[in-house]
Amino acid sequence: MSSAKAVKTRENSKVLDLVYIAIGAALIAICSWISIPTAVPFTLQTFAVFLVLLLLGGERGSLATLVYILLGAVGVPVFAGFSGGFGVLLGNTGGYIIGFLFTGLIYILFTRFFKSSIAVKILALVIGLAVCYAFGTAWFMHVYIKSSGEVGLLTVLGWCVFPFIIPDLLKMALAVVLSGRIAPVIR
Repeated sequence: MSSAKAVKTRENSKVLDLVYIAIGAALIAICSWISIPTAVPFTLQTFAVFLVLLLLGGERGSLATLVYILLGAVGVPVFAGFSGGFGVLLGNTGGYIIGFLFTGLIYILFTRFFKSSIAVKILALVIGLAVCYAFGTAWFMHVYIKSSGEVGLLTVLGWCVFPFIIPDLLKMALAVVLSGRIAPVIR
């Protein structure tokens, strides 16, 4: 009888994991559609990635990010501007979207190998964001050079990274505060 109960508990846990992952992917999609119009438009996509990692943990949060990316790759309009398709990922900014996976992987590594304190989580998110920026910038330069010609690193950083650093850090801070309030309710 107890082994049947253990199997049932494991099955319920797997179903709950799938539900959390689906909700996380949906949250990232919804936040990618929310755009703050400025000279360089900002979305809440990175905020959602941070929040999902903080609330669901590295594994489930990274899987939610992967599901989001795969949905977009097959054409579901989950990316910014209600866009979707593999072409978006192969385009100039596709590297930043794929870079969200690196943020998740770094989050997993840090929280698994170090004490999972809020300071470690924030450090993991900051380093993950930096790696996301690096991968996305390298991708952007590769695609841009192939299609439009030479471009300098500082120029690309000026277009794709520098304007986003402060807003992304503010989004991270908001995600940390909200996750602290929401996590006790969903656990």
